Amino acid sequence: MSKNLFKLILKDLKAAKLRDPAARNYLEIFFTYPGFHAILFHRFSNLLWRFGLKFLARFLSNFIRLFTSIEIHPAASVGHSFFIDHGAGLVVGETSTIGNNVTMYQQTTLGGLSPSIDSNLQRNTKRHPTLEDNVIVGSGAQVLGPVLIGKNSRIGANAVVLNDVPSDTTYVGIPARKIQSDDKKDTELFEAYGISKGKIDDPNKKSINALFKEIHILNEKILDLQSSIENKKNSYNFELKKVIKRKRKTKSGIK
Repeated sequence: MSKNLFKLILKDLKAAKLRDPAARNYLEIFFTYPGFHAILFHRFSNLLWRFGLKFLARFLSNFIRLFTSIEIHPAASVGHSFFIDHGAGLVVGETSTIGNNVTMYQQTTLGGLSPSIDSNLQRNTKRHPTLEDNVIVGSGAQVLGPVLIGKNSRIGANAVVLNDVPSDTTYVGIPARKIQSDDKKDTELFEAYGISKGKIDDPNKKSINALFKEIHILNEKILDLQSSIENKKNSYNFELKKVIKRKRKTKSGIK
């Protein structure tokens, strides 16, 4: 057990070194990174929780929260190579499941939906998200409810996710929606804050552009109608003048 725990801690250290360009060496990460401290103590509190020492587990997790501003429930399942960058304000709920090689940023939440409503009915049920391997959750993102975030997915900063996210996709916005990139997806590529490279194919932008195009077409049709009406009006006036002249000539001939 202790050997496996040591391996997990070592992999967490390596993950921080690999994914943070500001990390200069393992010693610096071990002593100065609050995200690493939160994960480190979560490993121990989760061990206590699984041994049935739940009060001690909660006490330890709350103690480290005072120093890191990161709250990870001791019952949450966390895979290897977990990296929390910055981390302040990050919350991971009780029934959350986090896979391997996952990265999360500050102010993110893996939470439940309406936990204060019918709380008794929600006890001992799956009410928090599951993040599969290689997921990145950008800063400020809120992933709520028992949703599944598929492998290699990216959640953009400040997104609010309420539904499942398929593998190998990027979701942004409120509520979160799928976007596409012109670049070919590389599942091994690390993308900080969950933002894809390339031109972002935003559905809202496409809708707005379509509306502008339709407005332009309608304006052209209105201008054509105005021109047509003006031409008919001029033609009518010309014919009316001819008729009036004829009548005047007829009257003057009678006199």
